[in-house]
Parts: sequence; C-alpha cells; structure tokens
Amino acid sequence: MDPLPLVSIVMPVYNTAPFLEEAVKSILQQSFSDFEFIIIDDGSTDGSLDILKAFKDERIVLLSNGINRGLVFTLHRGLKASKGRYIARMDGDDISLPDRLKLQVEYMERHPEADLVTSFVDLIDEHGTHIGVWEDDRQHYTPSSIRSFLPENNSLAHPSVLAKAEIIRALGYRTAQPDAEDYDLWLRWASTGHSLHKIAEPLVLHRIRKGSFTRLRQQNVYLKNATTKRRFIIHELWKGRLNMFVCKTVLMLMVDVVRGVMKMAFGKKRNG
Repeated sequence: MDPLPLVSIVMPVYNTAPFLEEAVKSILQQSFSDFEFIIIDDGSTDGSLDILKAFKDERIVLLSNGINRGLVFTLHRGLKASKGRYIARMDGDDISLPDRLKLQVEYMERHPEADLVTSFVDLIDEHGTHIGVWEDDRQHYTPSSIRSFLPENNSLAHPSVLAKAEIIRALGYRTAQPDAEDYDLWLRWASTGHSLHKIAEPLVLHRIRKGSFTRLRQQNVYLKNATTKRRFIIHELWKGRLNMFVCKTVLMLMVDVVRGVMKMAFGKKRNG
C-alpha cells in the first residue's frame, strides 16, 4: 500500500483554459514532490477538462463535476478527496513558484504552533506581466498583524494557502458565503483560536483578469465586506461564540456600512 502524501493540493478549475497548462506545470515542477494534486473541473465549457486529461502524472487525481456546481461545492469535494497532512490551495489561472511547497512545508515543520501559512503574492495580468502587489498582503504578514487586521479586511491570498488538514476540513467552506468563501473561513479560523502565518516573500503569481469573478464582485468592497461580516457574526453567535474578535468585527461591519453608503452617494453625485 502506498504511503499517504504529506500534502494534498486542491485546485478547482472553471474555464481557465488559456492559463491552465502553465498553472498545472507550476505544481508538477515543484522542488517538493511528496504531494497529490487533486484537480476538480467544475463543468468547464472552454476545453479545460481536455487540457487536464492530457497530463499523465501519477500524482494527479482528476475529478469532474460534470456540470457547474460552484466554487464552495467544488472545494468541499476536493477536501473530501484529500489524504495529506497538509492541504494547499491553487487556482487554475495562477502560478506557484518552484520552491513554494518546499518553503511552506518547512515553515510548518519548524513552527508547530502554526495552523496555516500563506505567502506574499505578486500580481500578473492575462499576459503574465507583473502589474504590482496587493498592499494589504504586504503590510500584514505577522500572525498578530494578520489577526488584528482581519475584522477590517482580508489580507490572505487564498491560492497561496497551506494549512493543517484536520482544521480546514473541520471548519470547511460555507455555502452561505459564496462570494467570500475564503474571507469567511479566515474569520472563523481566527475566531476559533487557530493561528494564521505568512512567509514574507512572494511564492505565488496571482493573475488578475479583466472579467474575473474576483474583480467583478468588488465594485463596492465595503458593502460586500459588510455582508460577509454580518453572515460571519450570525454564524458565530449561533455557535455560542461571542469574543473580542467577534466584537471587533461587529464594529468594523458598522464602519463598512457607513463607507459603503458614502461611496454609493458620491458615485450618484458624480454620475448625476
């Protein structure tokens, strides 16, 4: 019987054909090799599944939803299929730098108190051109700073995550947060006392596409964040958790509502 892999990489795929080969190869060519690569095609209509079928690597576990079931469903399917001690995330249009997994696994092994580790990300466009960095990502990289900032906003890039499998499986992703499944998870991660760490160097190239879901859903980020926080707070209260982290999130929700309403009002004035 084959030994279990140390890392399970979970990569949902939906219509990322132009970038998919480069994304997959960036994992298969990692300097760290003790992993299984769980790829779930979520009903792609652009030939993504055919591209994936062309790869012949025994570490790949290729699954297909058949029809589009959404990101949260697909992530849960990947978590259920995973066997590793750690679970890493990857997206079908991003690029993991060659030492990403090696450095993250080494970090987790050196820091047993860490329950999750991310890294900085560099931003690239559709052509692979570097277009900048995510400022919140760069400014909040210590465990204390990440935890302190989370009630205000997210500073963790989902496709750069490597986490302890038992924790991420237990917390999971919530269908109640389809537009912010990652931010909701980090809020619950912190609220339940688990630690979040970050390697202060870029290990992932995160692609920003003009028509991407990430960009389209942030037209009024304040109201979007307020909705995410409201749903998180309701969940925590239902679970009987009312702590300082939740209280701070309540405060920041109110700030978001004010900022969001002001943004809408000023936008109407400019267009009026």
